[in-house]
Order: sequence, then structure tokens, then C-alpha cells
Amino acid sequence: MNTDLFTQLTDLTRVDLPDSDIVIRQYLDLPCGTRQAFKSILQDTPWRAEEVFVWGKRHLQPRLVAWYGDPGKSYHYSGVRLNPLPWTELLLEIKESVERVAEYRFNSVLLNLYRNGNDSMGMHSDDEASIGNTPTIASYSLGGERTLVFKHRTRKDIKAIPLVLSEGNLLIMRGVTQKFWLHGINKTTKKVSPRVNLTFRDICSS
Repeated sequence: MNTDLFTQLTDLTRVDLPDSDIVIRQYLDLPCGTRQAFKSILQDTPWRAEEVFVWGKRHLQPRLVAWYGDPGKSYHYSGVRLNPLPWTELLLEIKESVERVAEYRFNSVLLNLYRNGNDSMGMHSDDEASIGNTPTIASYSLGGERTLVFKHRTRKDIKAIPLVLSEGNLLIMRGVTQKFWLHGINKTTKKVSPRVNLTFRDICSS
């Protein structure tokens, strides 16, 4: 990715995209270590394969998911309703580390498991009514490396922007980012290791 797109702040780096507020911390370590956190989440999470309703048809998501959060903080998207599992000690530990960097409080987290290069996430914005008009979303990566692609909703003069996310990367999207930008993860023929992505959110209503 073009290094001109980055502006160094303190321990954060700003991703200089128009109509956005995106920062990244290159490595956020955990008290238990990122390797151990990845192994524990991979083994202990009750992963689910969900069907989504898109363009009038139901499709099996090409990844596995799990939803954790405070009581009553359900999550709705594309015809899916996820009721929160109770927080584990490990997820609370990660949440506290993420909140210190983001300077924001979260009450829920969506876990995505990308098992191999066939798993992906379509281009989308996190713009559900339950997270408000200008949500703060913190995305923490564990395990293998994958490329997150950003695409502006209306400006055709801006090419798709790839952002490689590695273990320990913390990406924070704030403000009007979801209003103007789509993001997703494409399938790849490259050999990739399993990846767990934790996207922390603040659900305003259920």
C-alpha cells in the first residue's frame, strides 16, 4: 500500500482517506500474548455458520461468526439476528486493552473466523441503525494475515485501497467513515493461515 496514505501520530497511524476517520495501531499486545489469545479463541468459541439474506436470496456466509456482548445487546444485519453470548474473561481482557487505545467504551463484539483463502467478507458498510450514524468500530486481528479493501461509495476517481492486516493490528474506524466507505475481504488463492477478527461495537438499541 502507498505509504503516502499514512500519517504518523503518537502510537497510532492515520490512514489518510477522504471522508473518513481511520487510524491503526501496528501492534497491540495482550497480557496473555496474541498467540495464546488466538489459540484460545479459535478452540473455545462456539462458531456458527449463518445464512444472510442478500438481493432477495439466502446465502451461507463464507466464514464463521460468534457474537458476544452485554445482556440484551442483540445484533441484526442482512436478515440475521445474533443474541449475545456472555463475555469470557479473555474477551473482556482484550476489550479493555482495545478501549484504552480507542478511548471509547464498547458493549459487544463480533468475532469472524476466516479459515482459509476461500473465506471472505463482501463489500459493505457497518451502518446498521443499532450502532448510530457515526459509529466507532475497533477491529482487532489475530492469526493469519489478510487484506482489507476499502472502496469509496460515490467517488469513482478513487481506486480501491488495500490495507494488509497482520496479527496484533488494531484498526479503528470512526465518524463518517461508514457513511462514505465500503470495506471487505476478498477470497485469495494464496495459502493463508486461519485468521480471527474481533470487531468491537457499541450497540445503542436491540
